[in-house]
Amino acid sequence: VQLQASGGGLVQAGGSLRLSCATSGRTISSYAIGWFRQAPGKERDIVAAISRTGGNIYHADSVKGRFTISRDNAKNTVYLQMNSLKPDDTAVYYCAAKLAYGGTYYNTYEYDYWGQGTLVTVSS
Repeated sequence: VQLQASGGGLVQAGGSLRLSCATSGRTISSYAIGWFRQAPGKERDIVAAISRTGGNIYHADSVKGRFTISRDNAKNTVYLQMNSLKPDDTAVYYCAAKLAYGGTYYNTYEYDYWGQGTLVTVSS
């Protein structure tokens, strides 16, 4: 399966962006999906994750109340709505697909497929 992340860009602090993650080759409903981000010189960290049906959702503490992950399996797409953006949110954002059941959503090694990343830059 291939993942395509899109929707990044340059936005002022306090603004909003919506990222999209679409799959090709296999329906997205086969996977739990996570959004990760990586700032320059830092590790790749979990931002949010959603189970196959959307029944289980996780948001990192740093984005709770500002970011919302959702999915539309009919459109083969997972979204990350990002509001009240801060300069600290500046990073390359990656979506990733997890095939296995169980485990957690937090670790990069649990994910089987990765998109190419989309850059989010938040100016102060």
